[in-house]
Amino acid sequence: MSLFTGSGVAIITPMNEDKSVNFDKLGAIIDDQIKNHTDAIIICGTTGEASTLTHEEHLDCIRFCSERVNKRIPVIAGTGSNCTETAVYLSTEAQKAGVDGLLVVTPYYNKATQNGLYEHYKEIAASVDLPIIMYNVPSRTGCNILAPTAAKIFKDIDNIVGIKEATGNISQVAKLMSLTNGEIDLYSGNDDQIVPILSLGGKGVISVLANVAPQKAHDIVATYLAGEVSRSAKLQLEAIELIDALFCEVNPIPVKTAMNLLGWEVGPLRRPLSPMEPANVERLKAAMKGYGIL
Repeated sequence: MSLFTGSGVAIITPMNEDKSVNFDKLGAIIDDQIKNHTDAIIICGTTGEASTLTHEEHLDCIRFCSERVNKRIPVIAGTGSNCTETAVYLSTEAQKAGVDGLLVVTPYYNKATQNGLYEHYKEIAASVDLPIIMYNVPSRTGCNILAPTAAKIFKDIDNIVGIKEATGNISQVAKLMSLTNGEIDLYSGNDDQIVPILSLGGKGVISVLANVAPQKAHDIVATYLAGEVSRSAKLQLEAIELIDALFCEVNPIPVKTAMNLLGWEVGPLRRPLSPMEPANVERLKAAMKGYGIL
């Protein structure tokens, strides 16, 4: 059984003005996401600025999210690291916190070989009893899990059940689905490719867009899975301008800006992320208005 089907939000981490984590605001956002039919919460991923959280903050966010959601929908914790031992530590602690699954990004900067990736995921998976979704985003990590490697990991390691694919390479995704007989749980890691990924047997999306438009992100997937493919494609295309604006600067700069524009008061970004360029803020505002959310 899949960890989730539909739209999982790669949730932001709201900050106070002193850049400490704003847990009150995080709780309010989680509740709003569930109210608007988000299908899963992915906590402490890239969009959640996990790379600038201390280990203590990282785990505090995971514990808080697990408790706040209280099994209403699945909680998936980002526990990847470029150090296998650190990923094992974060993963085992996340399991203790009661999450439903883990999202584990490829080890960034080190640029592991394909054999190294296999061993990395094998060691992490052996440390927990939770289902794991691999996260392949070479544009950020400099490391690509090739389709044969991802297929081997999936086939050999029982609790590695899925992959978040953000390569943008539909041919690579198709190859992976072929090698796994369509059995791996496939999630789009790019909001502009939800429908193409679903057409290859995908289960849904792990979404940045869902932060600002949770119901709309949910509907793109739900309509497709209900057999309304043309309507789903229409919803996907209607979102493209906003999706482009949400990625016109490095994620999560635009999405946190958008949340502040919506009145959520999610605070500043942590360095090295910087405030959004004024011209891009205007572009984002225009896209949000065009999409009907501002």
